Amino acid sequence: MKAEDVRAKSDDELKEQLLDLRKESFNLRFQTASGQLENTARVRVVRRDIGRIKTILNERHRAQAPAA
Repeated sequence: MKAEDVRAKSDDELKEQLLDLRKESFNLRFQTASGQLENTARVRVVRRDIGRIKTILNERHRAQAPAA
């Protein structure tokens, strides 16, 4: 997922996608611990996608808040 794709979505869509990615991250950690994880690169992709979404949400939140 690219930052352009993230910026095109609404806050509600991003929060829903963030929840899904956190669940996936949780499942990937369990698979890693049990030795069942096949695609180890997916952990990195999910972690970075979570960071992207949180960054965009934070930028939007700061833009709405009045400058103090």
